[in-house]
Amino acid sequence: MVEVKLFSGTASKYLAEKIADYYGIGLGDVSVSRFSDGEMQPVINESVRGAFVFFIQSTFSPTDNLMELLLMIDAAKRASADYITAVIPYFGYARQDRKDKPRVPISAKLIANLLQAAGANRIMTMDFHADQIQGFFDIPVDHLRGEAIFMPYLQQRDMSNVIFSSPDVGGVKRARAYAKFFHRDLVICDKYRKRANQVESMTVIGEVKGADLILVDDLVDTAGTLCRAAEALMEKGANSVSALVTHPVLSGNAYETIQNSVLKELLVTDTLPLKADAPKDKIKVLPTAKLFSRAIRNIHEHRSISALFVGEGRG
Repeated sequence: MVEVKLFSGTASKYLAEKIADYYGIGLGDVSVSRFSDGEMQPVINESVRGAFVFFIQSTFSPTDNLMELLLMIDAAKRASADYITAVIPYFGYARQDRKDKPRVPISAKLIANLLQAAGANRIMTMDFHADQIQGFFDIPVDHLRGEAIFMPYLQQRDMSNVIFSSPDVGGVKRARAYAKFFHRDLVICDKYRKRANQVESMTVIGEVKGADLILVDDLVDTAGTLCRAAEALMEKGANSVSALVTHPVLSGNAYETIQNSVLKELLVTDTLPLKADAPKDKIKVLPTAKLFSRAIRNIHEHRSISALFVGEGRG
């Protein structure tokens, strides 16, 4: 069988080490040197000829993380790697998936083009901001779901008084999947914005009085929408409000916003690293390494990974 080699980019080494540990092999040897002007040059310090190569790197800010991934893929292609998979736990620029106003880029499509041009044969990621981004690629995309992480965790809790909610209309499909799985009700928070990252108003659609609400979303950035939705639900008589979000982007004053909010708990995954000063009394991180390692193994062994898409907790 073709040899598997796992490599990590600089930004996701904390996660790549755990994935490699679950897989049962060490991370490959790659180094990144820089010229005096900041220009980078990744170097793969071992042979990858004929190998199944997996590069693990989330493409969050700064854009150097994306550039590093592209350069590593190009290096492996030119070194005659047999098959190259970009494992991107958090796919950056995914919120720019369409033209919502004149003269703006469709950035997610551009990133897809760049990854393919660099030489990637396959993409693996978790919870795209919009499912249709898969269609931007002309290569296979393995779209893992945060449900596989969150659902088994929630099954350990008493869910009898829970109602699921989406912090905005765009996330209704995601929240509905949880409501259906746990046979619970669904309510919707409808937000109105005048500009990016600033919520003007929030309306709750549905009855929440006396219930324990769980907000479901794919990412939390400034936490403004999430915390405003939690506040609106409490004002409507909710007993408590928690949230589960796959990608903890948490930029700007997000940590402070969450700490001072009415949120009881925020569940996230480790697709992105938290800062050292994250409020650990409110934010709980669930690991993804086992799921990614299983998906990598199934790809290598040419086995289906569709069971991983819908959540391990579904049996």
